[in-house]
Amino acid sequence: MTKKKTILVDLDGVLNQYNGIFDENIIPEIKNGAVDFVKNLSTNFDIKIFTTRNKILTTKWLIKNNLSQYISDITDIKEPAYLYIDDRCICFNGNFDDTTNKIQNFKPWYK
Repeated sequence: MTKKKTILVDLDGVLNQYNGIFDENIIPEIKNGAVDFVKNLSTNFDIKIFTTRNKILTTKWLIKNNLSQYISDITDIKEPAYLYIDDRCICFNGNFDDTTNKIQNFKPWYK
């Protein structure tokens, strides 16, 4: 059996309704479509949650939102992965000038 490639999925701003206001004790509600998104990805990929949030709080959130069965781990370390899905990232296209321009004009999707 072939080992599945790993995808790290950010929690805030990807799977939940994060709007830029961080509260360490509360994880925002799940985004519409997030369960199906993760479930579908998990058929072909090993899914790990990438977050700086408390691991116990994150685990409870995943269980509450019926995602835990699709997630292999929760990490705050940028582990080797096939892909990273994050609301605060820029894909490098090989051109430093383009990348600098993207950095200077960056806004998360919710702004």
